[in-house]
Amino acid sequence: MLVQDTAPAARRMTFGQMLERVRYDGAYPTRARAESTVRAVLAALGRQITGDERVALAACLPPEAARAFTSTAPGIEQLTGWGFVKDVATRLGGTQATARWDTGAVLGVVADLAGPDLLGRVLAGLPGGYALLFGRAELVRAA
Repeated sequence: MLVQDTAPAARRMTFGQMLERVRYDGAYPTRARAESTVRAVLAALGRQITGDERVALAACLPPEAARAFTSTAPGIEQLTGWGFVKDVATRLGGTQATARWDTGAVLGVVADLAGPDLLGRVLAGLPGGYALLFGRAELVRAA
């Protein structure tokens, strides 16, 4: 019996392919710029995600990206989506506007690699403001 791999091609992405996708989506002039952005955003994201979702998300990433993601221990305080962008801006030495662009370029690719189910679980464990960073609609629960 032939078993067909039903995982999207995006989930089998190499680190080089990930960098090229981020470079294209983020309109970065060089692969080196895309790589430094990927590593910084993934390290910052790794400080925000804990538990099973952290393990599952790392497993979806190419090994080099997974190492960047897990290179830092989760922080004590979770940041809102906007706080996350400000943290990335500080770490990359750029403006908040460029950090928002950077996070969107990287996290859009991460969202594709994770798939909708895992991404939903990740977003459920984060404070508000992250869905837009992953290129998804931010749904607000009625009070």
